Amino acid sequence: MLNYLDSHTSKFLLITLLAGVVIFGLIFYFFRKLGKSPKNILPVNFAGRIRIPLALFMLALVTRILKTNDKILEFINEEVLSHTSTLLFILSITWILIVILKAFKSNILTKYDMSASDNVHARKIYTQFTVLERVLMFLIILFAVSIALMSFDSIRSIGVSMLTSAGIAGIIIGFAAQKALGTLMAGIQIAFTQPIRLDDVVVVEGEWGRIEEIYLTYVVVKIWDKRRLVLPTTYFIEQPFQNWTRNSSDILGTVFIYTDYNVPFDALREELTRILKNTDLWDGEVNVLQVTDTNNEMVETRALMSAIDSPTAWDLRVHVREKLVIFIQENYPHSLPRTRIEMQKREDSKKVEKSIKEPDKSDLLRDK
Repeated sequence: MLNYLDSHTSKFLLITLLAGVVIFGLIFYFFRKLGKSPKNILPVNFAGRIRIPLALFMLALVTRILKTNDKILEFINEEVLSHTSTLLFILSITWILIVILKAFKSNILTKYDMSASDNVHARKIYTQFTVLERVLMFLIILFAVSIALMSFDSIRSIGVSMLTSAGIAGIIIGFAAQKALGTLMAGIQIAFTQPIRLDDVVVVEGEWGRIEEIYLTYVVVKIWDKRRLVLPTTYFIEQPFQNWTRNSSDILGTVFIYTDYNVPFDALREELTRILKNTDLWDGEVNVLQVTDTNNEMVETRALMSAIDSPTAWDLRVHVREKLVIFIQENYPHSLPRTRIEMQKREDSKKVEKSIKEPDKSDLLRDK
């Protein structure tokens, strides 16, 4: 194309392209240097994330500048240049806003440690920012797509002609999308009311697991056996479920032992204390052994203990159960559950049988 342009237009084109490349390089270098400093709020890889949308923005700016030259418009349609630059502006700005949003979220969340033993506040912040980030991203993309479509005159005229029927159409769409909108609103409600948080331990649909991901329309629960249970966000608003870490991560664990009536409970209490003191799984708070039930065959004894979180409580329960069973086997084997049957002697049974067969004389006289 340069062969068909005069020298002035060719210089204008080359200078514009070169200026765009230089400005892009300077801005990229500035963000890369800024991201390397730990004192700045920008993440280390911010320059790499913003490189492509920044290049698109500069390309849109160059395209818009080229549109001012009449000689270039002789070779390229002005409407094509205008729409191209507009769409590039919308795409690049949308992309940049999303990158900035993610960088802001990452900078905030670095102040909270999710790996801490008591991470209730950290999980609260993580849940709020994760859900709100997705809500804002959805709104930014929706707004960008709307502006991009309205930049075309044909679509804009169709939109204006449909304004008269927008009320009826809105009601129909509202009824059709009632479930989808309800699910979306439930996701926003979870971000603020927080019946669940990321990494919460919950029991849903009879399954024990942790909240792994919270999206606008569904929640992923990681089951203890590494399966994933996917539930709509409305489930946690409308259905009852158990949240074991709603206020704190510490939890009580129980172990039930079934023994004979002659088991020494004081010896069991002393052994439970010894077991708990010799393991790092116990947090040193709760140590109780109680008889909780009896029947005609055995006694039910409950050992109650505490741990810093539910996975540790599970391991502690398994450990205590095994050690108590071994203790009873080795020291009180006669106290294991047993079934008692009382047998009559054979002589006694014969006497009873004889007394039944031979009636008393008084009975014979009475019959006469």
